[in-house]
Amino acid sequence: MKKILPLLLACCCGASLIAPAWSADKVELRFSWWGGKVRNMATLEALKAFEAKYPDISVKAEYTGWDGYYSRLTTQINSGTEADVIQTNWNWLTILSKKGDGFYDLNLVKDTLDLGQFSPQSLSTTTVNNKVNAIPLSTNVMLFFYNAETWKKAGVAYPQNWDQLMQAGLQFKEKLGDNYFPLILGEQDGLLLLRSYMYQKYQKPILDEKARKLAWTHEEWVEAFTFYKKLVDNHVIPDAKYMASFGKGVNYEMKPWINGEWAGLYSWNALYPAESQNLKTPSNLVVGPYPMLPGAKDAGQFQKTALMYSIGRTTKHPKEAAMLLNFLVNDPAGVIPAGLERGAPLSKVADKALRDKGILSDSDPVISGLLQSFDLPNASKASPYLEDVQFLAQFTAAREKIDYGKASVEEAVTEFESQSNRILRRVMR
Repeated sequence: MKKILPLLLACCCGASLIAPAWSADKVELRFSWWGGKVRNMATLEALKAFEAKYPDISVKAEYTGWDGYYSRLTTQINSGTEADVIQTNWNWLTILSKKGDGFYDLNLVKDTLDLGQFSPQSLSTTTVNNKVNAIPLSTNVMLFFYNAETWKKAGVAYPQNWDQLMQAGLQFKEKLGDNYFPLILGEQDGLLLLRSYMYQKYQKPILDEKARKLAWTHEEWVEAFTFYKKLVDNHVIPDAKYMASFGKGVNYEMKPWINGEWAGLYSWNALYPAESQNLKTPSNLVVGPYPMLPGAKDAGQFQKTALMYSIGRTTKHPKEAAMLLNFLVNDPAGVIPAGLERGAPLSKVADKALRDKGILSDSDPVISGLLQSFDLPNASKASPYLEDVQFLAQFTAAREKIDYGKASVEEAVTEFESQSNRILRRVMR
């Protein structure tokens, strides 16, 4: 018995050292992002690869569509319940991390997360008060994408200038009928299209960030919204009332887009994979020429750091969260499954991995769109406040009042200016 007892104790102690190790060391991370079906499936594949490589870390995927994501995130941040790793938007830093303390400082995990794969210039866009608040995933630019099959059916050449775009709407209506449109515009897309048109004409930004107010005069805003109304009246784009009949959702996941009735988008280059994959023939979606006014010195395209990955400020597992981040942005095993779903990667090693695999090439529309933009005169500075949700809501409200016949352009602009300046004074503090 005296011999057996030490043996039993040794076995028990050995079991206590080994058996609980899995549960004690097992870490669960939460990862939240927004996206469409294609992005979601690609990201889930990358997460499976991560869990296979790091079996002691599991990842709970929390993904939704765009609608409601930001409001949910702000609620979580305010209550300290945000995910460990979060897909974020560039403009949110001005609201959620004005002093640089809204997210975990990635400098603190640089031994795990290889920041050296990113240029100092790209990291500067996500750095606040010397704290790296996020990994910039790609560069995003607004482009014109067209469904080649529908445009061929309409017998219309892609517009080289704004007048040709106006003419295309009437030609579509005549050749294909009332349900066919050359272009559709989402809420933000409409604002950024007007920005481009007006910048080409006046070389003037929308916002005066120093004065914390709108920079365009009342007459210039009337001209911009009149241009928008002309797009509707010329059947270039459907009005807000027509779009509302399809319910809430992502435009490129709706039947008219899938069926080719909506034959174009003014959208981010990073969204090309999701937009094209919903067509019956994905390769039919092509990058169109960028319309320019005669004599324009600047295209006025909106270029910015695209999507970002941040680590939640309240995370209890910063090292493991950094391991996940590094896997997604720098490890070929995580980069390849996600492909170009978040744009052409800024990480040098990720760029090489996708090129070696044949996933990324200069002929890919995600890249060719960027190259097109680089060839155009584009010196205008992108303001993050143009993506402020409250400001965008005011633009959408003005657009809807015009489309629903509830206000003239003059009346809608007057209300828009008053409300927008009030919002800008508050958010730009």
